[in-house]
Amino acid sequence: MAAPIGRYMPIGRFAPTPSGRLHLGNLLCALLAWLSAKAEGGQCLLRIEDIDIPRCPRRLAQQALEDLNWLGFTWDGPVVYQSERTQEYQRHLDMLKQQGLVYPCFCTRAQLMASRAPNLGDTQVVYPGTCASLTPEEAALRRKERTPAMRLRVPDETIAFTDGLAGAFEENLARDCGDFILQRSDGLWGYQLAAVVDDALSGVTQVVRGRDILSATPRQMYLLRCLGYPVPEYIHIPLLMDHQGRRLAKRDKDLDLSALSKKYTPAHVRGILAWSAGLTEEVRPISFEELLKDFSWDKVRREDFRLPEGLTENA
Repeated sequence: MAAPIGRYMPIGRFAPTPSGRLHLGNLLCALLAWLSAKAEGGQCLLRIEDIDIPRCPRRLAQQALEDLNWLGFTWDGPVVYQSERTQEYQRHLDMLKQQGLVYPCFCTRAQLMASRAPNLGDTQVVYPGTCASLTPEEAALRRKERTPAMRLRVPDETIAFTDGLAGAFEENLARDCGDFILQRSDGLWGYQLAAVVDDALSGVTQVVRGRDILSATPRQMYLLRCLGYPVPEYIHIPLLMDHQGRRLAKRDKDLDLSALSKKYTPAHVRGILAWSAGLTEEVRPISFEELLKDFSWDKVRREDFRLPEGLTENA
């Protein structure tokens, strides 16, 4: 589908983390990202976010490609593997260091959790800036005992934006997240830096992803600004739940394609996903061409997506 000359043609992307087999929630995100870009005559890229190499072996990345191929997806350009892009992440980390925005952090996870405010969740930690004011001499002494992580300094600034689906959202960088990690102490790259660099260098103009990543967006917008890159359009979709309201996860083997492909055709799985998102009024086999013809974000549900009742029992 070609867009008229002069019309905005987005570049979207789907970026799964291959730490397990793709489930229907992952595939629904892929479908909406693909439809959103393609319906406007744009492109949709595929990136494998395997920077956490111990958790994301290449065999799982290959399985993800096979699952997406089975479902009928086609992608624009080569598949990008984050595990192969360490030089780009290092180059951009060096750019931030040259601006004086990066400092070494020697805090352990136990220390960070001990400093957690009582009103925060079990895993949410606002970094208190423990290492932000270390002198070069103090940092050199601590390096003899522990390899540091690298953190980005953030200002006391509120960053607000309007999400394409979730609406208005804002976050104060200093109060709500604190200085965040760009590179872990074990040398692995932080999600924020890798995602921002790859989106920018790939020319991504539209990011469709789960609403569980919404709170990370102001940090990424700030990081893009520091690096001199434009900010894409963000569309954060509701999470996919089973019919009882349970959030899907990779541990739900009954809802990954190893189970579903034994009973359903690719067209039927597409139909399940389309109905769950609100794109169709009934669960039925459907083609990409039919979905593209009628796709509109106005049809997409704003509340949590739900799978049809009986899916897991019959799969």
